[in-house]
Amino acid sequence: MKSIILIGMPGCGKSTLGVILAKELGLDFVDTDIVIQQRTGELLQETLEKKGVNALLDEEENAIISLDMSKPHVVSTGGSAPLRENSMKHLRENGICVYIKLPCEEIESRINNRDTRGIAAGKDETLRDIYNYRTPFYERYADITADCSDKSVSENVSAIKQLLEAAGYFG
Repeated sequence: MKSIILIGMPGCGKSTLGVILAKELGLDFVDTDIVIQQRTGELLQETLEKKGVNALLDEEENAIISLDMSKPHVVSTGGSAPLRENSMKHLRENGICVYIKLPCEEIESRINNRDTRGIAAGKDETLRDIYNYRTPFYERYADITADCSDKSVSENVSAIKQLLEAAGYFG
């Protein structure tokens, strides 16, 4: 069994879905945003403000590459993880990538803390700009795409498990 890697926009529910998915499958859960914060000793937003977007992306890449993937986990990545090829290479060699897909409008309605969330993007970029730029990266690296729009958390977890089963993940 490989790790399950959740990718997608900030606010799409990767961490929430990941915790429940890990619990239901009996796997450990890793949130790469938390790994970054533990490694740097500061919040993502602090790294972004002090060092800039590229430094945050570097920290994210280093955190992901440092992950011990010798046993399966559910891994919730930061929304910018697919922007670095080395990060995705490490994750995909050891796991199956599930793109948590939501329309931009739903992302916009969920994110009300843009200034403190630590989103790796320029201050002048809108969520729509970020969405439009990142979507091709999510689609490129996705082994599975889970359309999670207008569903409850439990419905989305069930749908992801069904997609994983259909992809032969469980055996």
